[in-house]
Amino acid sequence: MLRRRFSALRAGIIFSFVLFAACGAPPTREMDQAQGAIDAARAAGADRYAGEQYQAAVKALQSAHDAVGARDYRLALNHALDSRDRAQRAAKEGASQQATLRSSAERRLAEVTANLDRAKQRLSAAEAARVPKRALAAPLAAIGEAEASLQKAGTRIQEGEYQMSQDLLSESANKLKSAIAEIDKVQNPRGQKPRR
Repeated sequence: MLRRRFSALRAGIIFSFVLFAACGAPPTREMDQAQGAIDAARAAGADRYAGEQYQAAVKALQSAHDAVGARDYRLALNHALDSRDRAQRAAKEGASQQATLRSSAERRLAEVTANLDRAKQRLSAAEAARVPKRALAAPLAAIGEAEASLQKAGTRIQEGEYQMSQDLLSESANKLKSAIAEIDKVQNPRGQKPRR
């Protein structure tokens, strides 16, 4: 019986010592883990694609540093753990958002590339029908500009700049639409229906 009490007392003392040690020193390991999670989230694009969650993680880590400065190590530990969790969520959210945007941009790139091919076919048909070159100058220039924008959009997609790629793709699509309409107009001046 005495032996059990002694074991319980020893366990209580060890637990108290561990608890005191945990609260008596800065949570350096947890803060390092939080910083590592933030770095990984940034590398995954969370700062661009999951900005709110990423900024919350950064702010929580700063709060942990502030708490260490105030020697409130328990609060610092809570903030560090919160920061790590938020950074991990931001990394997942950022990767998911990035994949969605990339897929959308690639789909749009394929659509505009198909429109470019269609515009080139219409231009070739107009040239074969001996439409005067002067009448095709504007559509030819528009097709050239659209093709250049399309190439830039492809580069932007590779660089992960999906919003900029969407802007370039919209610009290309509008130029191609205008070029096709102009080709149809000069090729069918009497209001005939254009060839599909």
